[in-house]
Amino acid sequence: MGLLLTSEAAASSVNTLFIIAIYVVLFGFLYFIMIRPQRKEQKQKAQTLASLAVGDTVRTTGGFVGVILDITDDMVIVEFGSNKNCRIPMYKEAIVEVEKPEDAIATNSESTDSKKK
Repeated sequence: MGLLLTSEAAASSVNTLFIIAIYVVLFGFLYFIMIRPQRKEQKQKAQTLASLAVGDTVRTTGGFVGVILDITDDMVIVEFGSNKNCRIPMYKEAIVEVEKPEDAIATNSESTDSKKK
């Protein structure tokens, strides 16, 4: 009778360890598929927002494209349009994409060089 209880206890212990191992593997899989890329994206966005400078061209969450005129702690003033009368203060979190002026010049010169060929 004692031998039967020990084998049942050992089987129960193996089942418990197997279930725990499955949960650990599942959590690891979810971490590498969902959590890690999201954290990487958040770090990249924070780095982009920290590197904002006056004169950068930005695209907002609403799809508007403008030029930064002034930067405070959590706000920026963006000028939209060609008439230079539309200046809107907005939170930095509303900025989706940033293009530095030197990047725009490099892109324009590359496209001009490719057209010449």
